[in-house]
Amino acid sequence: MYADPIADGKLMVLSGRANRPLAERVAGILGCELGEATIRNFEDGEIFVRIDDNVRGRDLYIIQSTCPPSDNILELLLLLDAARRASADRITAVIPYFGYARQDRKDQPRVAIGAKLMANMIVAAGAHRVLSIDFHQHQLQGFFDIPVDHLYAAPVFTRYFRDKGLDNLTVVSPDVGSAKMARGFAKRLGATMGIIDKRRPSANVSEVMNVIGEVEGKDCLLSDDMIDTAGTMAQAARALKERGARDVYACATHALLSGPAVDRLRDAPFTEIVVTDTIPVPPHKQFETLRVLSTDELLAKAVRYTHVNESVSSLFEAV
Repeated sequence: MYADPIADGKLMVLSGRANRPLAERVAGILGCELGEATIRNFEDGEIFVRIDDNVRGRDLYIIQSTCPPSDNILELLLLLDAARRASADRITAVIPYFGYARQDRKDQPRVAIGAKLMANMIVAAGAHRVLSIDFHQHQLQGFFDIPVDHLYAAPVFTRYFRDKGLDNLTVVSPDVGSAKMARGFAKRLGATMGIIDKRRPSANVSEVMNVIGEVEGKDCLLSDDMIDTAGTMAQAARALKERGARDVYACATHALLSGPAVDRLRDAPFTEIVVTDTIPVPPHKQFETLRVLSTDELLAKAVRYTHVNESVSSLFEAV
């Protein structure tokens, strides 16, 4: 536990309802109590938010992932607005998972750029800075007109797989878009690299076409920033097995696990699937080969460094 961040009495951590256990762990590592807030729904579904502690002049960190349901993003906005109106000195939106990140461009006529809209609302609600982990696209940092600290979960994963002592490892990108992440993992784990060449005929539907790289007789690690419906991951695991891979592992920062994802992952030939707690994984979505690692230390260090005005660059380097 760090003693210095709360020495001046200004640091305060609040949480919405999206991922309160993670917020409690972060506050515990920092050595401070999680601030009290009343959040409830009226009968018609509207959300009521009240910060119960005095935040005037405080350095406030509001931890809230904007994963489904959409109430989570609205909760964050209401907490930001309440903090601004209560005269908090500095308000940081700590968003372990930033939803709507895949809506980052106009790839069809007459569609919204949802990621930019979410960024605009967060700024308008009163955030002075944003702290997040593994944006779907790194350029989302430019969508915000306030400072953004973009952290990577890579240190959490590399430490875990390094401790497993896997030899003859190949890190495989499930698509071309994740190749940079896979290259970083391969470099730090002393592994070779492969890429799945796939075609996606429609949203959430993918077809594996080819495996680029040597995987026969090797342990393979599929790496991506998120697992949504798991079609890509499941097909990639089967493709690797068909080409002679020994054990197939997967790691992904954000475990959305939508729709048929759990069944697909459970039925796929994975030895282990490793995700983080940026999105809470409820009991009914947990299964034998799933392992959840915590980002609490990473977030606590980022909050601490920000509070004492130290550089956080060592935390958001892609390692």
